[in-house]
Amino acid sequence: MRSLPEADSGVPDIRSPLHYLWWTARRQTLPLLMGIGFAILWMLVQALMPAVLGKGIDAVTAKDTEGLLLWSGVLLGLGLIQALSGIMRHRMAVYNWLAAAYRTVQLTSKHAAKLGATLPKRLSTGEVVSVGNSDIAHIGNAMDILLRGTGSVLAIVAVTVILISASLPLGLLVLFGVPIMAAAVGPLLRPLHRRQQAQRELSGELSTRAADIVAGLRVLRGIGGEQVFADRYRSGSQRLRQAGVRVSVVESVLEGAQIVLPGLLIAIVTGIGATFAVAGDIPTGQLVSFYLYAVFLIGPMRTLTEAADKLTKGHVAAGRVIGILSIEPEVTGGTGTSEGGVLRDSYSGVTLQPGMLTAVAAAEPDDAIVIADRLGRYADGDVTFGTVELRTLPIEEVRSRILVADNGARLFNGRLRDELDVRGKATDEEVRRALHAACATDIVEALPDGLDAEVAEAGREFSGGQQQRLRLARALLADPEVLILVEPTSAVDAHSEARIAERLAEARAGRTTMICTTSPLVLDRVDHVMYVADGRVLAEGTHRQLLDSSPEYAATVTRGED
Repeated sequence: MRSLPEADSGVPDIRSPLHYLWWTARRQTLPLLMGIGFAILWMLVQALMPAVLGKGIDAVTAKDTEGLLLWSGVLLGLGLIQALSGIMRHRMAVYNWLAAAYRTVQLTSKHAAKLGATLPKRLSTGEVVSVGNSDIAHIGNAMDILLRGTGSVLAIVAVTVILISASLPLGLLVLFGVPIMAAAVGPLLRPLHRRQQAQRELSGELSTRAADIVAGLRVLRGIGGEQVFADRYRSGSQRLRQAGVRVSVVESVLEGAQIVLPGLLIAIVTGIGATFAVAGDIPTGQLVSFYLYAVFLIGPMRTLTEAADKLTKGHVAAGRVIGILSIEPEVTGGTGTSEGGVLRDSYSGVTLQPGMLTAVAAAEPDDAIVIADRLGRYADGDVTFGTVELRTLPIEEVRSRILVADNGARLFNGRLRDELDVRGKATDEEVRRALHAACATDIVEALPDGLDAEVAEAGREFSGGQQQRLRLARALLADPEVLILVEPTSAVDAHSEARIAERLAEARAGRTTMICTTSPLVLDRVDHVMYVADGRVLAEGTHRQLLDSSPEYAATVTRGED
């Protein structure tokens, strides 16, 4: 059996949810066909067993020892085939479920990485979490149920043919009774799906709120708003619980109907069959077969109801998945090339000379962030890289050559060395130099396992300042052609900030670097400073020159203090 996930997830068909499900099925055609084959064999063998049992009972009634041995052997053989086909059907069902789910995870994760900052603008955190938690499972279930669903349909057809050949009235009763039973539970599916959708939306909203609370917990405690948000979360949690109860009510009715309705069919088939047996129209063994067939049909009928439910959920889930896959990035690339050189934002006038350590001090910090986004091609703008417009370069090339490191970046779980050296190519000496430049050596030395220590999700074991220094070390280790740092020392103490400012020039010697900051400690140690107000460069020079020539700059970097 092949390992999962597959290296190539393919290019999905996102024209509609049905097209996506059909594309997913075609991507795993062979495993699906194998699973369907085993499922059909598994169900047909079960469908034949009541007939064989009936023949055995007739042999006992007729005192036919040879016939009894024959049908006992046939029953044993069918049992072995059922066991083997059941094992293989289950293995293929699990494989198909995992293949469809993993493929969907691969596609959505890859596209989310491609979207970057566009994704949170278009979808809430809760919506993305819901897709990852529930929708991939529904798509996997849609693939899984195809196996048992197909086998159930053929099993019902086989049983109907057997019953018609033995007794036309009973065969017709089953032939028309099964679809009537299936139609009877159909009206319950629509309210079930409606309530499930409402529950899912509430779950997504609650997940978003939980993420926001966790992200801003320190701020909430600082302003005394922790209890307010806790009460809101508690209220949302209760609404979600009530929605879950409403879903369970419909599900319980549906489960009960799937037992009661087939039970009525069993009772009717058995009663009519008993009447025929008493009248001598059918032998005793055939009466037992009819009863067993009626009992057996409960399974396939429930499977058909389950198939309708899971395929509907899979269709809805596929719609949400293609909702993500159909989002286009706000910025795209071209097919051009650039030999590098001066990186210039025409609107603001910010110009980064090759090999220089440049700082942008903005009267409004958001202006610096907007400029950094344009220079890094995270937002559209009239930016040139050398003699080429940045928008004409492939986005992958822009990302590899121009790195924007801001405080929105996160540390992920895993080994610390792997977290810092994301490309896996740095030597021990290069890691040491990066940690030294970021003033983060003491952080690693304090860990029992050093660089082999395991980092928790989002680096929760580190303080804000420690996380910032580790993120700076990671950016330096990436060693891009152009590095843009947004407030890289905002969370560290003044002593560490001064040392980082001194070491950055050496760490980035010969490469283009821009620092967005208003810290005098950093500004005094860069090659060139540009002062930005209202989104445009108003003055430039060294830090000390600007302090003497630009009162606005002096007021910005000294916070109005003399």
